[in-house]
Amino acid sequence: MSSYFTDLAQQYIDGKWRPGTGSWDIIDFNPYDGEKLASITIATVEEIDEAYRSAARAQKEWAGTNAYARRGIFERALRLVEEREQEIAEVIIAELGGTRLKAAFELHLVKEFLRESVNLALRPEGKIIPSPVDGKENRLYRVPVGVVGVISPFNFPFLLSVKSVAPALALGNAVVLKPHQNTPITGGTLVAKLFEDAGLPAGLLNVVVTDIAEIGDAFLEHPIPRVISFTGSDKVGRHVATVCASHFKRSVLELGGNSAIVVLDDADVDYAVDAAVFSRYVHQGQVCMAANRVLVDRSVADEFTEKFVAKVRGLKAGDPRDPQTVIGPVINSQQAESLTSVVEQALAEGATALLRGTTEGNLVQPSVLTGLPADSALLQQEVFGPVAFLVPFDGEDEALRLVNDTPYGLSGAVHTGNIERGVAFAKQVDSGMFHVNDGTVHDEPLVPFGGEKSSGVGRLNGETTLESFTTTKWISVQHGRSGFPF
Repeated sequence: MSSYFTDLAQQYIDGKWRPGTGSWDIIDFNPYDGEKLASITIATVEEIDEAYRSAARAQKEWAGTNAYARRGIFERALRLVEEREQEIAEVIIAELGGTRLKAAFELHLVKEFLRESVNLALRPEGKIIPSPVDGKENRLYRVPVGVVGVISPFNFPFLLSVKSVAPALALGNAVVLKPHQNTPITGGTLVAKLFEDAGLPAGLLNVVVTDIAEIGDAFLEHPIPRVISFTGSDKVGRHVATVCASHFKRSVLELGGNSAIVVLDDADVDYAVDAAVFSRYVHQGQVCMAANRVLVDRSVADEFTEKFVAKVRGLKAGDPRDPQTVIGPVINSQQAESLTSVVEQALAEGATALLRGTTEGNLVQPSVLTGLPADSALLQQEVFGPVAFLVPFDGEDEALRLVNDTPYGLSGAVHTGNIERGVAFAKQVDSGMFHVNDGTVHDEPLVPFGGEKSSGVGRLNGETTLESFTTTKWISVQHGRSGFPF
């Protein structure tokens, strides 16, 4: 077992590694074989307060640090990830059941986002705005918000923590990070160790491993953080947004999805099959952008379905440590049970199982279902696992109606032999992201990432990250003398 699970099974507050003072422990298990990886005594409300206060103290000096000096931290962090890549991959595989392919994918993106953070430190620019008042100069400054609270999920915990933590720090903020309790190392203390070793001053990044059963809304309600960046379900995201709004905080919400991949009548069927299988089954389907629904024009449905089912049947499920494994375990037994219930409900509603996977422990074999009634609630919700719904349609107009018939609007894709037809289709989809002749799962450092409807509020990446973690300040200078009416 990696030393990370012994050395990093603590809280990280004000530059110090220490146990929590809560009355119970979070037990970190390997979801594949049930091995106990770590035991972490949870943080209390008092430790949440300590973390935020240490962040606020450290942030003032950090914000005044030369941006070129700040940049060096992220250059060193990137080098450390490159040097420790194999060790970190093993942690990802053990803690969240990620396959070797998934671990490599996540690490690749982490490195890309760290590279972008190097540049982001130098990105904030000011403006001089004209004034109708003689002698007045209007200066517009872009300044850090101060302290950012980050709540990360279990599916891509290293990436989705770094994706908010690194830019927030690069832009002159301090951060308190609360990882998901199923991935406290990969999503939390591993990130702290990375930045500690890269030379980040103490107090600027704090990690609290805890549970809402212990702290309630203290992480959200605390008066110090001005922005909360949350990645997770729309149900929890709605609560986060409500609490933040009631305390006049900004929230950046990257929430769930119910993406569709659409195969039009002129698509390259073989290529569409490859894209659809990846889009549904990458990381066992535990991806917010995953293609829950595979919509296929009826004219090519038979060919597509035969090839899709054959390819899915060939996906190797099992031990994520095996380089040949494509489908590893889902994160916990609740997820496994939920997915079994989804399949059973679909069949009870009249769906046909073209492929019905078994469930052993947390290992859920892939299923492919078709014939689900059009009004089924299952077609409206996010299914976070290796279950695909194949839905035939008649013509492009019906495809568009089906794509938009969901409360979510995160990602999606369309396959067609005519690129401009695909772009025209994409423009009519109510989503934050949509891809032509590709998969549904994409994230790039410079391109705004986020959703519409129940899939979130706000954007991350590139210039939109700048908007999320800084604020604008107007300072006017009167070079002459103003005239006052009294």
